[in-house]
Amino acid sequence: MVSIIKTLTTAALAGGIFASAAQAGGTVEVLHWWTSGGEAKAVGELKKAFESRGGTWIDSPIAGGGGDAAMTALRARVVAGNPPTAVQLKGPGIQEWALEGALNDVDGVATAENWDSVLPPALASIMKFEGKYVAAPVNIHRVDWIWANPDALKKAGVEAMPTTWAEFNAAAEKLRAAGIIPLAHGGQPWQDATLFEDVVLGVGGADFYRKALVELDQAALSGDMMVASFDQLRMLRGFVDPNFSGRDWNLATAMVSRGEAGFQIMGDWAKGEFLAAGLVPGVDILCAPTPGDGFVLNSDSFTFFKVAGADNLAGQQTLASLIMSPDFQSVFNLAKGSIPARTDVPLDDFDACAKLSHADLVAAVASNALVPSMAHEMAVPRSVRGEIMDLVTAFFNSDMSSQDAAKQLAAAVARAQ
Repeated sequence: MVSIIKTLTTAALAGGIFASAAQAGGTVEVLHWWTSGGEAKAVGELKKAFESRGGTWIDSPIAGGGGDAAMTALRARVVAGNPPTAVQLKGPGIQEWALEGALNDVDGVATAENWDSVLPPALASIMKFEGKYVAAPVNIHRVDWIWANPDALKKAGVEAMPTTWAEFNAAAEKLRAAGIIPLAHGGQPWQDATLFEDVVLGVGGADFYRKALVELDQAALSGDMMVASFDQLRMLRGFVDPNFSGRDWNLATAMVSRGEAGFQIMGDWAKGEFLAAGLVPGVDILCAPTPGDGFVLNSDSFTFFKVAGADNLAGQQTLASLIMSPDFQSVFNLAKGSIPARTDVPLDDFDACAKLSHADLVAAVASNALVPSMAHEMAVPRSVRGEIMDLVTAFFNSDMSSQDAAKQLAAAVARAQ
């Protein structure tokens, strides 16, 4: 790997001699996993905008909502000495690749456009390595959402969106009694982990979440609060239909759209699917935070890999500038279901759920209740995340006790560190 990175670095530096003279445009090959309806529409907006600036876009989608397949493909590409120009990458993964010497910086663009003044500091720090921007964020997603079909709730006699886990459990029982699947879910490890982290936040609060799933504190991972979190996760398992195994997340979203299921617990990228189906969030589809105070942060970003040639380097600069432009941040996030990463983009055209997300984000920052998503690679290294997901999925698909799950979780995290 070291020799490959040295080769990439030498080639990229040689190309960089000519980069300052490159015109707007250039070429980018973009590796990403946005392949569902709403996601594909959003990435289509990015492609269209890039081409409007005179660039050539080479699309390299890798199916799989959690991005695991894409990361496997990326590793193979880098090892082969043929990295993409830009990659959908986030959280600690950005720093891991930077430490390997595999990234270019776009700090010239960031400085000229004053990114530091328009990004939340906590997010800006994730995009940087050694003080220089190596990635550009396209959005802020909230992970801890409940989506609901209002007709299904009405049929079951559920009068309001739940605000506690006890209320959620009671509403789910009413849906089941009415012959409606209570919880649409796909049996994939990253989806199981999404449920898990939302439950941990709701049961234990932001401070406990941070200790357990960010700081990886052994006492928090193995203690009574974690046992209670697994107890609630077991309740959620009972509300899932028998055919959930292997289901993609967007198919679970479609179950809610059609009224086959009452609820889905999923980040607000699900909203892009509802929009693509012609449904209005807050009207045709209801939204509410999962129980508890806090905000689980996920942010999509594109990271710039070491590539050679003025055309490729110009493409990176053009893409970085485009991603952070206010107009693009608005158009993209309206399609994606998220909110802009920039704090200065007007939300007039955004729906009620997006405005609620923004208001809750501001409140969470003020109260120190903003926490990074473990499931979506914002909080811990991939090795640790993998161990947590394996344990959570094993629990979700067995009769493992909550006490054993907490003990095994702590052991798995210790093993991965």
